[in-house]
Amino acid sequence: MNGHNHNGNHEKPVIPHPKKYKFLFVSIEGLIGDLAWQLIKEGHEAKYSIEQKSEKNVFDGFVPKSEDWKKDVDWADVIIFDDIGFGKEADDLRKKGKKVIGCSSYTDKLEDERDFGQEELKSVGVAVLPHWNFESFDAAVDFIKKNPGRYVIKPNGKAQGEKELSFVGQEEDGSDLIQILERYKKKWGKAIKSFQIQKFAPGVEIAVGVFFNGKEFITPICVNFEHKKMFPGDVGPNTGEMGTSMYWGPANRIFNETFEKMKAKLAASGYCGYLDLNCIANWRGVFPLEWTCRFGVPTIQIQMEGVTSPWGEFLHALASGEKYELKTKRGFEIGVVIATPPFPFKDPSAFRKYSEDAAIIFKKPVTEGVHIGDVKLDEGEWRLAGESGYALVVTGFGSTMEEARKSAYKRVKNIQIPNMFYRTDIGVRWYTDSDRLQTWGYLF
Repeated sequence: MNGHNHNGNHEKPVIPHPKKYKFLFVSIEGLIGDLAWQLIKEGHEAKYSIEQKSEKNVFDGFVPKSEDWKKDVDWADVIIFDDIGFGKEADDLRKKGKKVIGCSSYTDKLEDERDFGQEELKSVGVAVLPHWNFESFDAAVDFIKKNPGRYVIKPNGKAQGEKELSFVGQEEDGSDLIQILERYKKKWGKAIKSFQIQKFAPGVEIAVGVFFNGKEFITPICVNFEHKKMFPGDVGPNTGEMGTSMYWGPANRIFNETFEKMKAKLAASGYCGYLDLNCIANWRGVFPLEWTCRFGVPTIQIQMEGVTSPWGEFLHALASGEKYELKTKRGFEIGVVIATPPFPFKDPSAFRKYSEDAAIIFKKPVTEGVHIGDVKLDEGEWRLAGESGYALVVTGFGSTMEEARKSAYKRVKNIQIPNMFYRTDIGVRWYTDSDRLQTWGYLF
């Protein structure tokens, strides 16, 4: 009867079980264990290699560890590098036919050497702000004295990790920057080998991010707004990030004037993974400030709030160079970083005193929208690990930015950690920023 019953009912079609993959995460500090945990929750296998000794206990209990990632390469279906600095290893693995996300020698250089990153953009016709590279603080001071103006100072190389060292000048004659440079010479002379001075430009700071499969971009793109300062109202030291607001959408003018022009260079480099360009947009144009050639933090945690495609399936397709229809919610996402001392500074003794092994308590047993940072699972309890104080990213979604804010902050109120702090104004800037970007014709 060809499988048909007499009453006309059909046998249920067999739904193929989604394929399961093995993911190997390789890291210096252990930045995106939350993504590895998500893959495990989807039924995949994951291992995490963390090089930095002080961070090795991060994600214990959530994600199995790899003691020597090079020995686990053959075990893995996909290898994911979550930081720059592994470019040569990633290039070699790709040449051997391995599926690799993150890192290439070229994209490491784009992010690590600011001058190179800017010149590559300029070479394909992207407008960049005037900038100068220095290896001497005295030479930079002399330059500002001869060319008074507002500038931004940004370290190159490993010192980029010290986010508090980036400084935006406020004085029109550059006198405040001269004072900062003289202080850096005394305190950071050995750590900062080279740095960039960039002409200050007023406008809206906006970033566009996109996944790249080695040949083409996977849309939609992620339009995001970082909140880098420690306190509400953009006050205090730079932290790297205290939160971000974002939405997914079609390629816009900013994307077309930047990433689209870089497509051939990125394809030639063999890079596969996520890319982000932080820009200043104003009435004169779009000016890229810096590259991020890896998963951004807390960007990836917030993206998990808005992406509805299965992450394991998507990442395997991305690493395989396949076209993929990335499905996302229509609306806005925000993410709030919850931190404890000594964040954003490095001070192991302060961490031990105020934060080590601190329990994360949920008033109601609800963890939806709560993404782990430097956390471990210890006898069923979430506790702080590592020594950074970067605890959680709490996300929210809404059809408006205000709804997304309410969703995220309601979840924040459910969490208790001793000495925790967070910004209360993530997403508020959207109302003025979006008006200006709309007026200048950048959003759509």
